[in-house]
Order: sequence, then structure tokens, then C-alpha cells
Amino acid sequence: MAGIGKLSIVPTPIGNLGDITLRAVDTLRAADAVFCEDTRVTGKLMSHLGIHRPLHRLDENTIRQKSDAVLDRLSAGEAIAYCSDAGMPGVSDPGMHLIAKARQAGFDVEVLPGASAAVTAFVNAGFQAPSFYFGGFLPRKASERERLFDTIRSLPAQLIFYESPHRLNASMQDVANAFPDREVCICRELTKLHEEVLCGSAVKLAQDMDARAANGSIKGEIVIVVDAPSSAEQPQATEADAKERAAQLVGEGMRAKDVARALEAELGIPKNAGYDMALAAKDGLEGAAHPDEGCTS
Repeated sequence: MAGIGKLSIVPTPIGNLGDITLRAVDTLRAADAVFCEDTRVTGKLMSHLGIHRPLHRLDENTIRQKSDAVLDRLSAGEAIAYCSDAGMPGVSDPGMHLIAKARQAGFDVEVLPGASAAVTAFVNAGFQAPSFYFGGFLPRKASERERLFDTIRSLPAQLIFYESPHRLNASMQDVANAFPDREVCICRELTKLHEEVLCGSAVKLAQDMDARAANGSIKGEIVIVVDAPSSAEQPQATEADAKERAAQLVGEGMRAKDVARALEAELGIPKNAGYDMALAAKDGLEGAAHPDEGCTS
């Protein structure tokens, strides 16, 4: 019967094994079975923790074929834990398919909090924009990277990507071409013995990575953080554009203060001005709905 067993999504350290949480340890110990991307990687962690539970491989090549077998075990009332090789399962990770299948089948799914390379890099960069866009791994082809950067160029947010050390120099050249005036932070081997955080202009870091690639010294897991666009980079919305957008959002039922926040985030309109536009749009909408109000015959 669906809903008897429970699937626990267990984040694991992105490098330093000491970053495992107490709750994650308890969950792994209590699991009837642990499914993971690589039994060697998760097995090393569990051995370090003194935990001995049955381990089963469930990676991107097998998760779609074997997820039904996991659901069968949940139906039998088992407690199942799922781990990726490092960090939060489901973030650039095949675990999302298993989570979706389990939820659709009506099983309990609990997600434990824990380490994430993307968030760790976001904080490490020290950039001031409060929001970020996480794009997972960058596309392998330069043409696809170029199209992606064109699509998100004007987002008022930091841009965070994972990248392979073998492609870092080529990707950084594309970052420098797309965002020549931006600051970038490259985080390599976060929380590990040889952790390295490099921050500087996109152009300078692209040159540095090109030089490193030439002598084969780029290794490890890498996160790229691109700072948000400056006000000079962001397209300047006209007052007419802002009013039109305010009317659209009000028409969709959004409250004035939420419209003001949206106009600020999307178009750079100050909140007070955006709020006034929202109220004016609301008045206009109500007037259009009751054109004869106040008229006498």
C-alpha cells in the first residue's frame, strides 16, 4: 500500500567528511537500504561513520530502470535513503527522478538539509546581489553556452554554474566574451584540502585559466559564480514599459506591493514608484469594469 515506507534524501559532504550532519548519520543508520550514485563513494563515507547498511547503485544510467524497484521496497514498508556522490541529491543529480516518482506514487519523502557546492560558492564569492540563478553544469558546446549566456544576460542575479576542469578554460573564455565587465569567482575543491577561491575580472580569470590549462594544472570540482549586472548593464525600462507591466500584473490579480517588488526586480523601478504604478493600474482596471459609475441620466 502506497505511503507505508519513507524515502529520505540524504545530503553528503562536498569534500570534508566532517561536514556530515547528525541527522544524516541517524537516517543512514536507520535505513533498511541505502541507494546511491556510486557505492564506492558512499561506502567510503559510511565506513568512516561506522555505518553498515546494504548499499545499491542508482546512478543516472540506471535510475529510470530501477526506480520502480525502490518503490516496491517502499510499498513493503522499508525506510530507504538516497545519497548522491557529494552534496544535495537532486541538484544537478539523477536523484530528482526518484523523488518525483516517489511523490507521484504517494510515498512520504523527507529531504534533509546539508552541504551544497552552489550555495557554498555563492557565499564564498562575496558579491552583493541577494538573488542567484543556478544553471547546473554548463553546456559542453561553445555555441550552446553562448546561447545560454544571451538568454540570461540581463537577469538581476548572480549566475552560478558547475564545470569540469577539462572545460574550465574554454568556458571561462566564453564567460569573458559574454560578460567582459563582470566580476567572477572560481571556486575549486570546496571544503577539501586543496580548496582554492579565485576572484577577479572575467577577462583576467579567463587568461589565468588558459595559462593553467596549458600546463595541465586545473583539477578538481569547480563552481563558477558570475556577479550580477551593474545598473549600467541592465536595460533601462521606459515609464511606459513599467506601466504596461504593472497593468499586466494587476490584471493577473497580483497585489500592489507584490507588483512593486516585481517591477523592481525585473525593470529596476524603485518600489515607491512601482507601488504608485500598481495603484494607478488598479484604478484604471476598476474604472474599465464600471464605466457608468457616477453618471446620472
